[in-house]
Amino acid sequence: MPATAAGEPPQVRRRRRLSPGRRLPAARLIGPLAFLALWAAASAAGSLDPAAIPAPWTVLRTGGHLWTDGTLSTDVLTSLKRAGYGFAIGLTAGVLLALASGLSRTGEALIDGTVQLNRAVPTLGLIPLFILWLGIGETFKVAIIAIVVYVPIYLNTHAALSGIDSRYVELAEVQGLSRLAFVRQVVIPGALPGFFVGLRLGVTGSWLGLVVLEQINATSGLGYLMFQAQNYGQTDVILVGLLIYGVFGLVSDSVVRLIERRVLSWRRTLSS
Repeated sequence: MPATAAGEPPQVRRRRRLSPGRRLPAARLIGPLAFLALWAAASAAGSLDPAAIPAPWTVLRTGGHLWTDGTLSTDVLTSLKRAGYGFAIGLTAGVLLALASGLSRTGEALIDGTVQLNRAVPTLGLIPLFILWLGIGETFKVAIIAIVVYVPIYLNTHAALSGIDSRYVELAEVQGLSRLAFVRQVVIPGALPGFFVGLRLGVTGSWLGLVVLEQINATSGLGYLMFQAQNYGQTDVILVGLLIYGVFGLVSDSVVRLIERRVLSWRRTLSS
């Protein structure tokens, strides 16, 4: 440290904090709550046309009436079942295909090109063909949701597997690890960050696909409820459905984030 004048305290160089800072509690709720507050303020001030955009309290009152008469609860349960079945199938298919393609050159030759071709074809454009194949029942809806889910899970997991440093493979060979031990100790930890990215995209995709599918030859579900409300000009009912979809998406994404934070607690990142 350089010398200083008599009586003058030594200068201490301050380090610049380049990290984002300490995590705020319930930070992801601040944006939605601010949006709701702005919506309520604009409605109270009369800046919004009630026929086009009803006030938040009107939407909540409508949601309460729909829940009381049993309409909303039945549609919510139906939508959750469809999304759950499709997500489970898509998750399983995406992970298995990514492992088969990422750990084997033969698997990559057989699988990766096919998945890339599937990704290039708009999934919703497959709806007419799937209706002809599977009918207009629940099967085709679950199948479309599964396709929407498995593609991002496969792509991100496969990319994570391909990005594992080859030096870890060489180290595992030197240590004499078996194939199973190699997958458990090297492959899975290395692929988890990419897998969770794909999982978040898959969760969001399941809700996006659901809202479209439930407006096609459906007799129940939130999308069907919104489609019927459109025919009768019930804007408040449409907003009830949109808010529920938004809550489902936010909650499911938050659950995945929480699981990711627990599972990948060993990582030191800007997020942590």
